[in-house]
Parts: sequence; C-alpha cells; structure tokens
Amino acid sequence: MFQTEFEFTLPCGYLGEDGTLHRQGIMRRATAADEIVPLRDPRVQKNPAYLVIILLSRVITRLGSVEYINPNVIENLYATDLAYLQDLYNEINQIDNGHLPVTCPQCSHTFEVEKPALGGS
Repeated sequence: MFQTEFEFTLPCGYLGEDGTLHRQGIMRRATAADEIVPLRDPRVQKNPAYLVIILLSRVITRLGSVEYINPNVIENLYATDLAYLQDLYNEINQIDNGHLPVTCPQCSHTFEVEKPALGGS
C-alpha cells in the first residue's frame, strides 16, 4: 500500500507556550498545491528561504498535542529540528532513492553519488 503519512520524533522538540515539549509528530506527503501555493505568499516573495517554513506548516499534520500547526510553530522550532524536518520532507517526497549513477572518466568504475536536495537542505 502507498504510504502517505510518516511518524517522526524531533531530536530536540517544540516547546509550547505552556511549557510542554512536543517531539512526536506526523508528516504527510506533499501535494502539488503544497509546493505551489506558498510561492504566492508575500513572505516567500520577500524572502525565498521562508518557503520551507510554510511548506512544513502545510504537511505536518500533528506535533504532540499542538492543536494547529502554522508557520509560527515552525518558526519556533530549534534549528536542529528544522534541519531534521527538511531532510524528512525531502526523503518522503522523492520518487527514487536519491542517488545518481556516475562513471569515473579515468577508470570507468561506476558508483552512486547522493543527489543534492531541492530547497538546499
């Protein structure tokens, strides 16, 4: 069966306003709209790096007991957790294994190298 939701555990966790640390969550696969709609957002147009904030706020469906995942929640994650979520997003939304076959021009040995992630994570 095609998996559309993925559980995760944040390395550090999101510290809620009430002092609760939220580490367990669920991220769903992105849709085309998830990647296109944020491009119209003025925050992204002003600062393209903000795209990841909006993208993650759209595809994270649960984070502990936080009722509503919005850009403010993602903005307040620790950098370690943001990097973790970017990697997870790239991993679950790629079609292949993330590697490219290459051949050494000198010895003709074939091996694989990791593809660079979209969005610069």
